This record gives sequence, structure tokens and C-alpha cells, in this order.
Amino acid sequence: MTEKMKVGIIGLGNISPAYIKGCRAFENLELLACADLLPERAAKVADENAIPRALSVDELLADDEVDIVVNLTIPAVHAAVSQDILSAGKHVYSEKPLAITPEDALAVLNVAESRGLRVGCAPDTFLFAPHQTSRKLIDDGAIGTPVAAVGFMAGHGPESWHPNPDFFYAEGGGPMLDMGPYYITCLVNLLGPVLRVSGAARASFPERIAGDGRHIPVNIPTHYAGTLEFTSGAIATLITSFDVWGHRLPQMEVYGETGSLAVPDPNGHSPREVLIISSQSREWEEVPLAYPDIWARGIGLADMADAIQHNRLHRASGALAYHVLEVMSSFVLASQAGTYINIASKIEQPAAIPVDIPPVFITAEAKA
Repeated sequence: MTEKMKVGIIGLGNISPAYIKGCRAFENLELLACADLLPERAAKVADENAIPRALSVDELLADDEVDIVVNLTIPAVHAAVSQDILSAGKHVYSEKPLAITPEDALAVLNVAESRGLRVGCAPDTFLFAPHQTSRKLIDDGAIGTPVAAVGFMAGHGPESWHPNPDFFYAEGGGPMLDMGPYYITCLVNLLGPVLRVSGAARASFPERIAGDGRHIPVNIPTHYAGTLEFTSGAIATLITSFDVWGHRLPQMEVYGETGSLAVPDPNGHSPREVLIISSQSREWEEVPLAYPDIWARGIGLADMADAIQHNRLHRASGALAYHVLEVMSSFVLASQAGTYINIASKIEQPAAIPVDIPPVFITAEAKA
């Protein structure tokens, strides 16, 4: 068996439990340490989750045993923290987005390249069984050549339930940077890279009311709508919104020359069924998943660790995250300019996971 790569986590907020669990779900990862700006939080999380080391951020970066650091800080400091991790000689896997501007994201990638280190970035939900099954169906020609797609993420924001919702309405927040990565990354996985973007964006309400009654000023757009034109020729319609109380729109569908796919929630939640309708059947049918439906957040990190050890490209890569960030940033630019924005970054479509997956992707729980 390949030696485990040792992982440290910086930032122990709302998303950290998923990564703690994810680090322990794959045989090639070992969660060694955690750190937070609040030492008492790091100590508490380490104690509750049997993490061997509760450290300060500086101590974690100086720990020679840590190979990869997972950056779970708030989006506004993702780029700065990731550069600190890389400067310490460690690979970095960042929560999405990679940065809040393409310029900051490019700086992260440049540091990594100069040091021969890897950058990975969430979301990795496009690697889950339903989405890889959808990819396989498209690659196998089950709906013919894709011609169009839709993605809709519409709700009324996280302020009613999130313990610290303020950053969702500050620079670096909003429905596009928060939820757009799931949808755009999934679309790139299914359809390939984006060529150009058109769109509109606005802030519909000047403030939000938090669960504790606080008034939160809104400083970023909270409703985005637009189109993505892919290099393949397919055209997708995308809406991300914190301004909608309810809707009956599909989360994601892909339309081909001979059929259509209903793709499950790109965020990895239920429903998890893949549905297909063809020009022959004219009725929606559920498709058996081509992969075991056991993967969760952490598969992108495990894939990166395996790629480092076997000198291959990883799938949830910094290059992919940069491309997605450039696409997301182009919605506001297109809205301001009233025209298409061409996407400068050129990437390859992430490699599909083989159906005969290697053991490294099997969770310990599934093998037990």
C-alpha cells in the first residue's frame, strides 16, 4: 500500500467537520494536525475528533511532517493563506473559491509553480458517483452531442441559519462565489472549458437580517443570470441567487442531440439520482450509477495525494479552479460592459474517473 500523505487543516469553521471526516475516508490520507486563529477552538476540535496535534498556524506551517495543508479560512484570505502554505514548502488544497479575484488566484498558482508544489481546490463534488456517471453517459454518447445545459441555484441566502453570515454579503461572498463553483465546475466536467460569458448581476436588497436580528449590509450582487458558451459549442444558462424564496426549476440538466440528462445537485446533496430521456423512450428513466455511491468531500484531496505520489495530473486542480473563478468574475464584467467576456484561461476537461477505480478511492468504511 502507498504511504499515507499527512494532512493539516487551517481554519476550523462551519465546513471543517466535512473535511475532518473526508480526510479519514480515504486510505492514502492521514489527518495529523489542525490550527485556527483561536487556539481554544483548535484544542477543542482536536480533542473532539482525536486529531493528534492542535497547533498555531505558524506551528503547523513549520511542522515538517505535514505534506498537504487544507485551507478552510474565509474566502477573503484564501489567496494569502495559500501563499503562506506554499512558501512553507507544502502542497495546498483550498476550500472554494481559490481566491476572490483571478489576479490573486494567479499569484497562488505562480508561487506553486516556482516551488514545484501542487494546488488543489474545492469543489470536488463533480467527482462523486452521480456526476461521474453523468460524465460517463455523455462521453459514451448516451444523449448524443451536448448542445445546451441549465443550472439553477436559487434560495434566500444563508443569514437565517449560518452562525457567521456577514461574509456572504461582503467582497468575496454572494451566491456566485459561494455556490457558483459547484455548478460551473460540474458543467466544465461535463462539457469542457468555457469560451465566453454573458450575464447580468444586481443586489436586490440593501441589507439582510441575521438569525440574531442583526442588520447585515449587502455590498455585492446577490442575483446573477447569464450564459456560458463552451469551446465545444454547447451553451448553458446559469442562475445563482440569494433573492428567491422558492422555485420549481431543475438544479441541472444537459440537453443533447438525441436525449437529455437530469443531473443531481452539483453540491453533492440529495437528490442523487441520474435521469435520462431519449428521443426513443420519451420518458424519464433512472440510470444505475456506474460507481459506488460512497464518496464525499475529501475525494479531491485524496485524488491530489495519489497524483502527487504517482506523478500524474489531479482533477480538482488549481488550474480548474482558476478557470472557474475567471468565469464567475466575468458575470459582473459582462453585466457592466453589456457584452460577452472572453475567457482567457485555456484548460483541459478534467479526466473522468475510470470505472475500475483504484483501491485508493475506496473508503475504509466501505471496505469494512
